[in-house]
Amino acid sequence: MTYTKVKHHIFFSFLFFFLLAGALPFKALAQENKEALCLNEEERRKFDQFFYEALNAKAQGSYDEAFDLFQHCYALDSTNANVLVEMGTFYNVLQQKNEALSFFRKAVHYDSANYYYNMMLAGLSKELGLKQEVVDMYRALAGRHPDKPELQYELANALAENGELQEAIDTLNNLERSTGLSEVITMNKYRLYSLMDKKEKAFEEIQQIIDKNLNDPRYLVLMGDLYLEDNQSAKALQYYEQAREVDRNYPALILSLVNYYEKTDNKAASQSELQQAITGSSLDVETKLQLLTRYLGILQQQKQDLKQANQLFKTLFEQYPNNTQLNMIYGNVLLLQDDKAGAMEQFEIYTKDNPADPTGYDQMIRIVLPDEDMDKLREITAEALKHLPQEPQFYYYLGAAYYQQGKYKEALSVFEEGVHKAVIVNPLLESDFHGQIGDLNYFLGNKETAFQSYEKALKLHPQNLSVLNNYSYYLSLEKKNLDKAEQMSGITIKAEPMNPTFLDTYGWILYEQGAYTMAKIYIEKAIEYSKESPSADVFEHYGDVLYKTGEKEKALEQWKKARKLDKDSKRLKKKIRTGKL
Repeated sequence: MTYTKVKHHIFFSFLFFFLLAGALPFKALAQENKEALCLNEEERRKFDQFFYEALNAKAQGSYDEAFDLFQHCYALDSTNANVLVEMGTFYNVLQQKNEALSFFRKAVHYDSANYYYNMMLAGLSKELGLKQEVVDMYRALAGRHPDKPELQYELANALAENGELQEAIDTLNNLERSTGLSEVITMNKYRLYSLMDKKEKAFEEIQQIIDKNLNDPRYLVLMGDLYLEDNQSAKALQYYEQAREVDRNYPALILSLVNYYEKTDNKAASQSELQQAITGSSLDVETKLQLLTRYLGILQQQKQDLKQANQLFKTLFEQYPNNTQLNMIYGNVLLLQDDKAGAMEQFEIYTKDNPADPTGYDQMIRIVLPDEDMDKLREITAEALKHLPQEPQFYYYLGAAYYQQGKYKEALSVFEEGVHKAVIVNPLLESDFHGQIGDLNYFLGNKETAFQSYEKALKLHPQNLSVLNNYSYYLSLEKKNLDKAEQMSGITIKAEPMNPTFLDTYGWILYEQGAYTMAKIYIEKAIEYSKESPSADVFEHYGDVLYKTGEKEKALEQWKKARKLDKDSKRLKKKIRTGKL
């Protein structure tokens, strides 16, 4: 068949998985509702053809086409509930909620008995905060479908949201009589009674479950937690003690007792409880790790020496010699103790056993970066890339290590390999890669290639300040595109008006443009803001500017300052000897 496609282009997400054909049952296309339009035979044939083609397109994932076809159906019959629901669902996924609500309401109007259409309307109405409408809908649905207890539960929630707390409780009581006692219903009733400030009634609800499950510590611990939350610590302890009699090593009980001791300011008992559980043999390793993490948190909160946890780790290593998750946790604890060598040893053990997990390598990099140990950094990142060639951070650190060592060719090779092999989902990071490639190409004399790399970087991230600064500075050194250089550099000083590097670059571009007075202002600011880490380049630039403004003696002073910071510069040596540029 042929038809004119409506120009309504939409980008649909994976959220349409629930739109697959057949997801919702629908009636025969001929509506039974007396308000429905009566189509003639030709119109009905066209409608049916459009509708089934729309379902087929939707099933194949061609959502633009499906939406267009449903629109054709809607144009032919605006009373067909099947089409109305499909249109509403599309608009809902497109976040056009009010439009979706209108279509769902129409669908229920023309097919009021359809359970699924009513549920979709109720769900969207709830999302939009139409509380009374939601109550009315669930009340009507619960009346029509007494065999669906979940509707009673939804009705109770809707009543509670609407502020009708007692009626919500009555509804839950009705549900409980038909389905029996359940934790979900009981907890909801507890919550509602608490909101009504009927605490005794609230606790009676939990007691009902305890009475029916006397040998289950879970509900005893739950009751203790609720009393503790309500600041009734004495009653909380009573229930914890009952739970202890049922199962002394119940993990949740241990954590609850720790909470209890902390809340009652019994720190020693709290730590003792954790230590006994961790060093004992009754709990599994995962539970012990959870308790260990809690114990470490307590030590940090109380600002106690973390070294007292080291013995616990030794005990756990004896119990679980092959659990390298312990090495990872212990490594982090040693880092907090400033034991870098010990931490590195633990992370090395972890990565050896888990070579495809980047976490261990990342932690080792954290250790070597502050010490600027570039050889060790290269060793770690090279090993990481053997197992994780898709991880961009390791290319970046390896390239940076070569860069710091002045091995520009090797660094360039690493960054280029990273761009091609790594999975870089963040355009900002990809921009940084191209920025580094640009810098390295410039150092190696590949100036045009460098400028092309900067363009790629700025296309990905137009506000990449380091790229804007370097690109504009190197253009000024080449005396090329100075207007463009000034514009780019201007962006950086607006973003960071106290950054001496950016100020110096902008001042130098003005110098190259012949605006010496303005250049002097910006370079003086650069010197002011770089007192803690003075730069030979900035002093030299300042001297050059002063020379151009006729202050030749002051220029010589600045060149001498620059010479002290850069004793190998032949250019500075000549300027000082001749007193000229």
